Amino acid sequence: MKIAVCPGSFDPVTLGHLDIITRSAKIFDKVIVVVMKNFQKTPMFTAEERVDFLRRCTFHLSNVEIDAYSGLLADYASQHGAVAIVKGLRAVSDFEYEFQQALTNKKLNPELETVFITTSSEHMFLSSSVVKQVCHLGGDISTFVPPEIQYDIIKRIQKA
Repeated sequence: MKIAVCPGSFDPVTLGHLDIITRSAKIFDKVIVVVMKNFQKTPMFTAEERVDFLRRCTFHLSNVEIDAYSGLLADYASQHGAVAIVKGLRAVSDFEYEFQQALTNKKLNPELETVFITTSSEHMFLSSSVVKQVCHLGGDISTFVPPEIQYDIIKRIQKA
């Protein structure tokens, strides 16, 4: 069984994230989507909330599991028998950081590969930060996030 790990902060999950997750689920036997702690970001939603959001948005994907982890991704992948890390790339600007992470993970776990999937063109501009900014300013986020979690996002951000 080929297992992949799809890590991210998912704060909140966007349609771009779901695009990468769905396409990964077609390639691998099992995809574990992992909410990771990003030490460079202060999340708006707790890890538990983000796990819940992802579960609600991926319930229809039978080979996708959701988890949270705050340690080294290479260790998590090894503990779960993953052969690959899947990362989405929106633009060239994403590549340098993701390439550095891929090399680091390969050094920590030589058996682990990193697979880059380019984001579909309709989601190339989309990020969790864009969603939060548009929502905070009262804009329509319905074409940015899954309908299953849209109300939760609006409720939290417009209250902040």
